[in-house]
Amino acid sequence: MRPLDQQALADALVLHARLTKPAGSLGRLEALGVRLAGISGECPPPVPSPAAVAVFAGDHGVVAQGVTPWPQEVTGQMVANFMAGGAAINVLARQSGSRLVVVDVGVANVPGRWAERIESTGPAGPTDRIGPTRSSPRLLHRRVRAGTADLSTGPAMTEDEALAALDVGCDVAGELVAAGARCLLTGEMGIGNTTPSAALIAALTGRAASEVTGRGTGIGDTMLLRKSEVIHAALTLHADALAAGPLATLAAIGGLEIAALAGFIVGGAAAGVPVLVDGVVADAALLVAAALVPGVEDRCIAGHRSPEPGATAALAHLGMEPLLDLGLRLGEGSGACLALPLVEAAARILAEMATFDSAGVTAKPA
Repeated sequence: MRPLDQQALADALVLHARLTKPAGSLGRLEALGVRLAGISGECPPPVPSPAAVAVFAGDHGVVAQGVTPWPQEVTGQMVANFMAGGAAINVLARQSGSRLVVVDVGVANVPGRWAERIESTGPAGPTDRIGPTRSSPRLLHRRVRAGTADLSTGPAMTEDEALAALDVGCDVAGELVAAGARCLLTGEMGIGNTTPSAALIAALTGRAASEVTGRGTGIGDTMLLRKSEVIHAALTLHADALAAGPLATLAAIGGLEIAALAGFIVGGAAAGVPVLVDGVVADAALLVAAALVPGVEDRCIAGHRSPEPGATAALAHLGMEPLLDLGLRLGEGSGACLALPLVEAAARILAEMATFDSAGVTAKPA
């Protein structure tokens, strides 16, 4: 993972000082533009457009422990909703002009026609690659297994399966960039996935389960307590795996879509495009990615702050400040899509705004 380009960072700071505005008057938008220059190695940085959202979908065996009121089959039903264009991420992706792909990396229950296609094409057949079109959502069949095992009774998956899911995400990132994407946005869908996310955040930040466990889709006090207890028990059960390192930790208490998101983050960062990270599940994936590939977080942008306590803990651990704080807790990539115009604006300010010299405006005396 290359470090940020120091010359481009320095050049962007100098350029900001020459633009027709008081120094620092655009606040954090200026720092964001400088970050984009460091990521791209260019000043001014290229506008991060077009963008692409990848929604990775997977199921979780831990739902058997009563950590969510939603039935597991909703994961597959929501993927069908994505493909029909009816979900929030469809609306927000259309609004932002972002391409949308949906990736089945571990859905347990799928509609009949969907299952038939998986059988006929295989998990990653030649017809299952990302093409150049952006007109409608694409469903990619990259399933590693049909959902994870229950992390509270044993490992969620094997290390080989975790590696396979990481590779899925990295491959999708590479395909999207090759197809023209200049900014990647993280999305996910998986009933119960705030439980493994909180477990990973606790494990990778050293915090207690009770500090990072939130209400997810809006659970009550009794279920919240149950969820926290399940996570605490899982962290105890898998203490050896947690001590063995991030890959073993991911396999023991993670999720297939979380692993794929981590690979997607690394793949996008390695390809030299900014990666705009969504809420708490993506924050957990970013923690995993940063533990596996130190420095990857420098090439990422936190789109928003989820009200889940684990999100604040993860972002604080990584030293990242999110662009938005709107109380969003939907997932799907919704917060990242809403933050995208700010990222584009930060690049355009550096690329399109006049300097004092070019505009004939008198600069403030030094």
